[in-house]
Amino acid sequence: MFAFCTDPATLDPLRWFSCYLTNGAHFLFYQSFLVVFALLAVTAPVSLAFGFAAASASRSHILPVAWLGKLYTAMVRGVPDIVFFLVFILVLDQGIEYLRHQIACPDWAEEIRQGANFLVCPEARTPSSNAPQWVHEVYGFSLAVFTYAIVFGAFCGNVLYGAMRAVPHAQLETGAAYGMSRAQVFWRILVPQMWIYALPGLGNIWLILIKATPLLFLLGIQDIVYWARELGGSRNSVYQYPHPDWRFWYFLALLVFYLCLTRVSEIGLARLTGHLSRGQATAAGDTLRKAAT
Repeated sequence: MFAFCTDPATLDPLRWFSCYLTNGAHFLFYQSFLVVFALLAVTAPVSLAFGFAAASASRSHILPVAWLGKLYTAMVRGVPDIVFFLVFILVLDQGIEYLRHQIACPDWAEEIRQGANFLVCPEARTPSSNAPQWVHEVYGFSLAVFTYAIVFGAFCGNVLYGAMRAVPHAQLETGAAYGMSRAQVFWRILVPQMWIYALPGLGNIWLILIKATPLLFLLGIQDIVYWARELGGSRNSVYQYPHPDWRFWYFLALLVFYLCLTRVSEIGLARLTGHLSRGQATAAGDTLRKAAT
């Protein structure tokens, strides 16, 4: 906040906007962009780990393990994302509190389920009511990240499973013929080569994950969509900075932000594809070899 912002009603338009865009509420809006980047930075590797575990399980020679991996990918991919987010995060939250309730209050006599209410002892509240605000925010964000990872992990698992099947089987047989164990064939031949086949699908999932970040707003987290709606709504004279409905301009700014983020992602994915294509028997690999000669 600038020193001349003490009385916004007396400012010219340029100074008025400089004060308006640097007040405390807008700094929270700017910080909410970090929430989006944090979600992407944490969810992407966790989703990839879930997907890799699901794809590996689907290839298992142990039937129950293979059924479990295929059931996970098929079931989660068949449920609409918004339904999964709204239901699963509630079930997960109540499940954590229920387990803590059973441990902390074994002598609790009242019913936990009382109609639409879910009542546990105060010691089982997660987080506790007297916890700092940042604890509540981190807890809610962690639940959101886990929910995102479960959903997008299923899509990653389907892509990685197809990429594992795309690796030429003759190479796996050659590794086994040279005396390599099944684990060695998996980690030294299959896994290094599958990424080039999986990258197009994983790139699409990454872009879908970017587009899904506004769902944080539905989970009660104050993200960029929340602040765009709050700050863009009309403000009358009782507010320090009165203005008409400016939500169009705020959401237009979010549109530009997501388009820029998508473009940067496409450039990064293209470079990564070129790096992984070197020495591979793919169309991109053949193009690189011809260019080198």
